[in-house]
Amino acid sequence: MDDMKKTIIENGEAVLGIELGSTRIKAVLIGRGGQVLATGGFDWENQLKNGIWTYDLKLVNEGLQAAYADLAAHVKADYGVTITTLKAMGISAMMHGYLALDKQDGQLAEFRTWRNNITEEAADILTEKLNYNIPQRWSIAHLYQAVLNGEAHVKDVAYITTLSGYVHYLLTGCKVLGVGDASGMFPIDIDKKDFNSAMLDEFDALMAPNGFGWKIRDIMPKVLVAGEEAGVLTEAGAALLDKSGMLKAGIPLCPPEGDAGTGMVATNCVAKRTGNVSAGTSAFAMLVLEKELSKVYRQLDMVTTPDGALVAMAHSQNCTTEINNWMDIFEECLKLFGVKASKGEIFEKMFTASLAGDKDGGGLLPYCFHSGEHGVGLNEGMPLFMHPAGAAFNLANFIRSQLYTCFGAMKLGMDILMKEEHVVVDKILGHGGIFKTKGVAQTYLAAAMETPVVIMDNAGEGGAWGIALLAEYLDRADQPLAYFLNEEVFANTGSVQVDPDEDAIAGYAAFMTRYKAGLPAEKAAVEAMKTRT
Repeated sequence: MDDMKKTIIENGEAVLGIELGSTRIKAVLIGRGGQVLATGGFDWENQLKNGIWTYDLKLVNEGLQAAYADLAAHVKADYGVTITTLKAMGISAMMHGYLALDKQDGQLAEFRTWRNNITEEAADILTEKLNYNIPQRWSIAHLYQAVLNGEAHVKDVAYITTLSGYVHYLLTGCKVLGVGDASGMFPIDIDKKDFNSAMLDEFDALMAPNGFGWKIRDIMPKVLVAGEEAGVLTEAGAALLDKSGMLKAGIPLCPPEGDAGTGMVATNCVAKRTGNVSAGTSAFAMLVLEKELSKVYRQLDMVTTPDGALVAMAHSQNCTTEINNWMDIFEECLKLFGVKASKGEIFEKMFTASLAGDKDGGGLLPYCFHSGEHGVGLNEGMPLFMHPAGAAFNLANFIRSQLYTCFGAMKLGMDILMKEEHVVVDKILGHGGIFKTKGVAQTYLAAAMETPVVIMDNAGEGGAWGIALLAEYLDRADQPLAYFLNEEVFANTGSVQVDPDEDAIAGYAAFMTRYKAGLPAEKAAVEAMKTRT
């Protein structure tokens, strides 16, 4: 088998996917049908600078190089092969945010990520003007907020894009974006699979009094759908990615996509009546719709699959950061007693212990808000843990309630879809590190969604694998994307399904009643501590 994999790489038939996630840049090399040949990675973290969550773009370049070098080193060690060319490649990254360049490709402002909640005024105005929900993290909200703030750089904007679009531009020189990622910049016309023309006109009319020398169409990327060619790796791009100089230019790239779109691909959720939940630093549920929703909801994003189908997204800014912090504390405690345990072992033991907890979490109430949370009206965050004197405060309930709250804000949006709009979904596919301990977070998510939750054997590969599949799809675009995934990738994939029982659903519902009742306390804590931090 290794000889076959070696031949694939030697012959330039392997496909590369790179995703810039919130805590890790991951590279995945695959063969035909999605078979993983090698992986590499680079850890990084966003920084809160002057009240803005951001990443230094120099670190973007360094992280790309490090992740690719790590992948190439594994290929060399495992197969004795040096990568010189590839069949195709693709770039994915966190959706949304604001990345503005001038005519010389100079950075005009700090990269403002999806994690920021600093565009409330702009988002409210645009939602009213366009009659379309514009969340705070969308690129157009960031641009308009910069206008409202009177930021001097706006007059010099020549190009705005997302992180995946920016990296793709560095590698190819092409100002393009996959429709899924583009749908987190500005509303999409589902029929034309392009930015909504009438809404672009509305935005230009809103901008007219400012006298800027640009039109919105001219400063955004060209929208492409899955399967369309999106340029090739240039000499400069190859030199940027591979510092060894061994990688050759000319490799075709698929349209760059956001992590939501690659998550849908990685869980085979691009067809109607399918849905997936991605849980990491943030959590979002995405359901592929059979029809438009009846009205505009501020709690729901309307985005698309990589091939342009309408998707409703229930998004929460916060998910696993706080429970990860608690696991670090437990690791410190063990070290004090001279006990050696890997981080993976700690997660597995603690998560498994939570199964012995009460169905409602024992009356405990944590909030995992490290940053603001739009769905509950928080522009800033503060992790908080509350337990009434009579609550069942033990380890199992503590961990269980921490896992419950990871899905809390997302659950509020999902309830709108399922209970008010009566959206039908047959099952939900879960992916993300929180699901690595089998049967734990999956069970709690099934109770929260009141829907069967499936974890596939390969779900841990994540978005880098998903964008690699989209790159492989370049030469199969004569087939629908759903057919390609069903027949060539997931036909023989194993999975585990958990169906929620009535007691579990009732227990999570009781937790959510407590969750909603406690939100004023969370908001008060944020306000009280503003003057002390």
